[in-house]
Amino acid sequence: MFDILIFLFESYFVVGSYPEHRKLGLKLAAAGFEDDNIQLALAWLSGLRQLTVAEYPDVINQSGLRAFANIELVRISFEGIQFIVFLESNKIIAPVEREMIIDRAVAIGIESVSLDNIKLITLMVLWNQHSDLDPVLIEDLLTPSNISLVH
Repeated sequence: MFDILIFLFESYFVVGSYPEHRKLGLKLAAAGFEDDNIQLALAWLSGLRQLTVAEYPDVINQSGLRAFANIELVRISFEGIQFIVFLESNKIIAPVEREMIIDRAVAIGIESVSLDNIKLITLMVLWNQHSDLDPVLIEDLLTPSNISLVH
C-alpha cells in the first residue's frame, strides 16, 4: 500500500489532488498495482479525505503534552512516535496534524508502522490539508531513514 501512496504523491503533487476513487483505481491497476493493495489504499485515502481541522476540537491546539494510547504505542514504532513528537515540538506540524497522522497510522491496521512509513503518512496528511509544503520537508519525508550521510 505504501508504494501506492508514493506513486500518488509523485504523480499528482503538481496537480494538487488525485482523481476520484473509481478513476484512481483504474489508473493504479493500469500502473501494475495489485487489486488488494489498491482497495486497501483507496479505503485509507477515503479516511484521509474525511479528516479536516473542523473534525477536531479547538482545544487540541492549546493542549499540553500528548499521552499515547496503548493501541497507538502498538501500531506506531518507537522511532515513528519520536518523529511525530519531534515534528510537533519544532512546530513543523500543528497538534491537530499530529492527531491526523496518528489516526492514519493506526488505521493501517499493522503493528509497528515504521519511521519511513510515518514520514510518508505525514507527507500525505500535509498534502491532503493543502499545506504549502516546503521542498526541503518533502525531500526529508521521502528520503529513507536508513540512508547514511557520506562525508
